[in-house]
Amino acid sequence: MIETFATPEDLADAATRVVSMALRSGLADRGHATLIGTGGRSPELTYDRLSGAELDWGRVSVTLSDDRFVRDDDPASNARLVRERLLVGEAASARFVPLCRPVSNPALAAELADPEIHKLAPFDCLLLGMGEDGHIASLIPGDPDLALGMDPESSIFVRPVPAGLGTPPVARITLTLAALIQARSILVLISGDLKRQIIEAGSGLPIHDLLALARDRTRLFWTP
Repeated sequence: MIETFATPEDLADAATRVVSMALRSGLADRGHATLIGTGGRSPELTYDRLSGAELDWGRVSVTLSDDRFVRDDDPASNARLVRERLLVGEAASARFVPLCRPVSNPALAAELADPEIHKLAPFDCLLLGMGEDGHIASLIPGDPDLALGMDPESSIFVRPVPAGLGTPPVARITLTLAALIQARSILVLISGDLKRQIIEAGSGLPIHDLLALARDRTRLFWTP
């Protein structure tokens, strides 16, 4: 189930091929395509490669699986990462739909983003990383409202996450599991022995719930 790559560069090459193929399929079938990106270090090399892919980026919408509720120029901002590493070069013409908004609190930002994310579904490709606690997006163990975010039948696609969870422990905005499983193709990028062990443990964490619901559409790429 876990596809292994010798180096991060090899993984990024393969991930770029998978994402490009999914976006091309969406463009061919419907005339537009949607990519849900992720933050952290896992996708950086993939973003660098995708930014040069020969696609009709003007008909591609890009958003995020989650973001920190910070200014969009903050180093912790996932939107900043996407703008600097993906939405350059060939991909500069893609439409970006942010989760964070210049409002007073993450609950309001999530409320504003939710209808826009609904309009994008179903998504052609979802890129995810995974934390060492088994979290995906910002569906983080320890969140008192995690069960709401993990309800696969929920009509809510975007939720706020309180400060004090994750690294850094700032407030966040996340897609729910109900939103994540709207993706036609899901690619999870992981590295290191601990994360592989978490995947292989098989139950009890957000990553395991995702796999239980969307295993047939999910590929796991791992590098040491």
